[in-house]
Amino acid sequence: MPSHKKGHAVDIGIAPNTRQEIAQGLSRFLADSYTLYLKTHNFHWNVTGPMFQTLHLLFETQYTELALAVDLIAERIRALGFPAPGTYSEYAKLSSIPETPGVPKAKEMIQLLVEGQEAVVKTARSLFPIVDSANDEVTADLLTQRMQIHEKNAWMLRSLLEE
Repeated sequence: MPSHKKGHAVDIGIAPNTRQEIAQGLSRFLADSYTLYLKTHNFHWNVTGPMFQTLHLLFETQYTELALAVDLIAERIRALGFPAPGTYSEYAKLSSIPETPGVPKAKEMIQLLVEGQEAVVKTARSLFPIVDSANDEVTADLLTQRMQIHEKNAWMLRSLLEE
């Protein structure tokens, strides 16, 4: 009877329990990123008012960038040897970003997206102690790049709220 291999163990110089802890943190980061993607896309569809054109295009730029980002995050989780979450119910449990019921006014949409961008940054930042202690430069690089984008997006959105 032939032997069945379950696959090859991940051996990248990071202990399995540490890889799992990083993957769990990245799963929260993925959930925040996907939730922000969905919220941004929703607001793109439903924004109205005098700033419609500006906001419609800005939200599209931001959700398009997030759509690419979630793939990078999920692939990093997979490279660490763990399954990436991929359902709304998992994201609802893992995300720090609440859903927004109904259709808020444009100014509230902007404020909610500022809060979402900042929440993603805070989740990313919270992973650095374990990532740094594991010398996981690949994850650190991903987090740093994502934080830079989200901090810039938050700034751009905040600037729209100034009178």
